[in-house]
Amino acid sequence: MGPHPAVAAIRLAVRRVLHDVLTDHQTDPTATPGQHPLVLVACSGGADSMALASALAFEARKLAVRAGGITVDHGLQDGSAQRAAEVAGRMAALGLDPVESVAVTVGTETRVAHSAAVRGGGGRGAGGPEAAARDARYAALDEAAERHGATAVLLGHTRDDQAETVLLGLARGSGIRSLSGMAAVSGAAGRYRRPFLELDRQTVRKACVAQELAVWDDPHNADPAYTRSRLRHEGLPALEKALGKGVVEALARTAQLSRDDADALDSWAADAEAAVRDETGRLECAKLFGLPPAVRRRILRRAMIAEGAPAGSLFARHIEEVDRLITGWRGQGAINLPGRVEARRQGGRLVIRQG
Repeated sequence: MGPHPAVAAIRLAVRRVLHDVLTDHQTDPTATPGQHPLVLVACSGGADSMALASALAFEARKLAVRAGGITVDHGLQDGSAQRAAEVAGRMAALGLDPVESVAVTVGTETRVAHSAAVRGGGGRGAGGPEAAARDARYAALDEAAERHGATAVLLGHTRDDQAETVLLGLARGSGIRSLSGMAAVSGAAGRYRRPFLELDRQTVRKACVAQELAVWDDPHNADPAYTRSRLRHEGLPALEKALGKGVVEALARTAQLSRDDADALDSWAADAEAAVRDETGRLECAKLFGLPPAVRRRILRRAMIAEGAPAGSLFARHIEEVDRLITGWRGQGAINLPGRVEARRQGGRLVIRQG
């Protein structure tokens, strides 16, 4: 008798990603086990990430892959350090090695402190505390992956998470790239992999029940003070009530279609950029004006980032204000942008530089 259907589904999803990792990194088939690539799972102890940890541990035994785990203690709740230690212990019990708990301080500046490694065989809207915690978490995961020499880090985001991300992007009016949600592969050199984006949250929870995996439900996920929590428990159910079942699947499909379109437009903008610069490298307003708006605005955004504007702080309104220097020129002054960058029009050229 085979495994429970939900367990089989999560294992298949992880197996496919591990094969992709091995293919992408052209693993030497003659390498010894100690030389096999290391894949880490980011595990909070919730159902999604515990199911992912279990599937990784199972599939790695059959492939030329070493499997480990990282849990991040954000320090935002009483007893968080103890819970992180418990999660690390559960991952070690699954056979993951290395396993580590990493504590972070969530704030404007993230400081990462490493706990002792556990060895196996271890305003709350789109910004604010949610964004700060996310930034601290990824900084910790990046540092841990570098320190351990990990080839990839697996994340447990599901199709439901993808649907929520698309709706949040729609509410912010951030454009097609925001509507594309989370990529299956992201980060430097494709470090982050999301095997569960085509699986719903219910399937993942069923897999935990079938395997009798202990899970921890973060109370923040049910706290209506948080935007994503309200969307999860109020917004999406209301949409399904009004529009019928299938909203989550449709939103996830929208994410993929939007990502395909956004990738194509990004490629077009990259190819077109050289043609709209003069011999000194300055952007020519007349040539920019002749481009489709979606392509032109991508070129503007790339130029702002290149001059020091933080990508995460550039919003649609910033791009639109600079775009009006091209399409609605009436002698207006410089536009102030995040990162102390300014954009102004001079002599038919668009000048973007640190102010």
